Amino acid sequence: MPGLCDTVNIGDVSYKLKNPKNPELVPQNYISDSLAQSVIQHLRWIMQKDLLGQDVFLIGPPGPLRRSIAMQYLELTKKEVEYIALSRDTTETDLKQRREIRAGTAFYIDQCAVRAATEGRTLILEGLEKAERNVLPVLNNLLENREMQLEDGRFLMSAERYDKLLQDHTKTELDAWKIVRVNENFRVIALGLPVPRYSGNPLDPPLRSRFQARDIYYLPFKDQLKLLYSVGANVPTEKVSQLLSFATTLCSQESSTLGLPDFPLDSLPAAVQILDSFPMMSIQHALQWLYPYTVLLGHEGKMAVQGVLKRFELEDSRRSVLPEKIVRVERTTENNVFQASVTLRIAEKEVTIKVPAGTRPLSQPCTSDHFIQTLSHKQLLAEMMQSHMVKDICLIGGKGCGKTVIAKNFADTLGYNIDPIMLYQDMTARDLLQQRYTLPNGDTAWRSSPLVNAALEGKLVLLDGIHRVNAGTLAVLQRLIHDRELSLYDGSRLLREDRYLRLKEELQMSDEQLQQRSIFPVHPSFRIIALAEPPVIGSTTQQWLGPEFLTMFFFHYMKPLVKSEEIQVIKEMVPDMPPEALDKLLSFTHKLRETQDPTAQSLAASLSTRQLLRISRRLSQYPNENLHNAVTKACLSRFLPSLARSALEKNLADAAIEITTDNSPESELEDYKCEVSSGSLRIGTVSAPIYNAHEKMKVPDVLFYDNIQHMIVMEDMLKDFLLGEHLLLVGNQVSYG
Repeated sequence: MPGLCDTVNIGDVSYKLKNPKNPELVPQNYISDSLAQSVIQHLRWIMQKDLLGQDVFLIGPPGPLRRSIAMQYLELTKKEVEYIALSRDTTETDLKQRREIRAGTAFYIDQCAVRAATEGRTLILEGLEKAERNVLPVLNNLLENREMQLEDGRFLMSAERYDKLLQDHTKTELDAWKIVRVNENFRVIALGLPVPRYSGNPLDPPLRSRFQARDIYYLPFKDQLKLLYSVGANVPTEKVSQLLSFATTLCSQESSTLGLPDFPLDSLPAAVQILDSFPMMSIQHALQWLYPYTVLLGHEGKMAVQGVLKRFELEDSRRSVLPEKIVRVERTTENNVFQASVTLRIAEKEVTIKVPAGTRPLSQPCTSDHFIQTLSHKQLLAEMMQSHMVKDICLIGGKGCGKTVIAKNFADTLGYNIDPIMLYQDMTARDLLQQRYTLPNGDTAWRSSPLVNAALEGKLVLLDGIHRVNAGTLAVLQRLIHDRELSLYDGSRLLREDRYLRLKEELQMSDEQLQQRSIFPVHPSFRIIALAEPPVIGSTTQQWLGPEFLTMFFFHYMKPLVKSEEIQVIKEMVPDMPPEALDKLLSFTHKLRETQDPTAQSLAASLSTRQLLRISRRLSQYPNENLHNAVTKACLSRFLPSLARSALEKNLADAAIEITTDNSPESELEDYKCEVSSGSLRIGTVSAPIYNAHEKMKVPDVLFYDNIQHMIVMEDMLKDFLLGEHLLLVGNQVSYG
């Protein structure tokens, strides 16, 4: 292993170190004190290929191991790195040259592949299987012959051919011909997953033939075990080895034949770290945070996983020991690092742990007026606190069950500022990280996304709807989540804080000097909470929770509230709700939720806790209204297929929720008027104050003839509007609105 000498020896292979031209681009702090033997063998193999001038392709299961081996090698040999995470949005311009406009003139800026080739750096291409098929072949010639034609008219040429030409021509002539020499130290390290076992685009054979490939499988059992023992000194050793045996069994060939996704082995040290602080805790429950098999798998899959749990004696014998609640939270600040001491109650004991905290003042648990603490909420928040100690969190739960409310309460408790980011299906990698925009003078520039700003400022990011985003796009976040590092489109690099400080110390540079070189530290408090709906078991399209995704987060499942807790939440949030109506409504909803009939279950999805609160607010404000109407409106019964509609009607009748016949005489309907008097609007029986708009020209002025049917709809809209609800008008003609 390297000392301060000029050569690095790994076994019988030695490499002569060169002084890097840009030392800030050399990876830092990747090499651990005791490298596993298997990792040393991988490093030796990469070094052999490097000495032969060959490019390498590290192929293996999902997780940060391949990337960390590549970075360790570059740190060992003091090589500068150019990194790009490939996604389905990566184009030729991201690899070669991008056109920018400055002071009204368009010109080309070299991107990672060209910079690496001309400066003699190592290009790391992560996620080969994510890129579209026609993107990577642009590198074929660069990989094979070290040649590439660039958009600005220059031509990259291999060092040997360039040096031969130099014997007959001067450098000035070659520059005039726009020929650029590719540095002889330029190498490519590609990282990818084996397709078809994992999903992705299969590799183009001509591209594949240009790499020397090596299978980087998980670390061998004994190396993993040694690592876990060092992390979890308080956990009984036989429990640790049973835990690892369970995990490796789920990564075996037999498990994948059963259709079980790989267990995220790289998350095990984080789980053992939690068990180290809470040795009394149920291991089976902790495993569900890493591998949420109850949400992820169908009946057969669950039985298979439980069989493996039983075989390695990891099943809970008695009632599982889980944390009950957060007792108190106190701020601790050491050398300007924002941390909190959190005390949790578990198994009649109180255990205190240190977790990252935000920059605002902390609030004690149970102090918010808008948040009703039920027992299951207290337990979920305590479990999230345990995960927060070591990793980012993904909250899984049905729509409207209160995920966002829990996440916000969690953030308040720890004094975090929140950045909510709504995710959608067509989101690109640029939407997640950095977007192009044009300055008023026509120049092009890059604007960092809220996610990148949050990483720099130490906020808590809520990625809402992570199940909607394409997996190929989310891949660009893997390095940020695993390593807290990021390379951005404008050339900036974000480094984990310890690596940034080590770099600063080694180069003797100030923060300003590093910022001029576009290097920034990721704030140590930065955390991500992803919110998602459960995967649809048996569906091919919505199975978003795959083996790659499992390595990124700890997963917490938010079950729908039990009836008693839901009554408690609604009564405290809406004290005036008529008790008889509340009882009928909840009996009806829980009957739908507990049934095995898929039609009734789809109806239950329309009656989430959020929707029940809406119905309750409306009935408490307008007690004469009909519960039957409120439920059919929430389920959009007019648009349901006939089978679902009849199921809804039958269940409503069983729950004694009837339609009240409207016996209002004609004369009462004729009183439906829309009147404006003394600054107040009255539609039917409902009145509201009129806004005094600043910009009168934006207030619509519509030709409208009063008619009773429209008046009834508008009165209904006004009721919801006054309750602070958003409205959706559904009609079969656009001009209705």
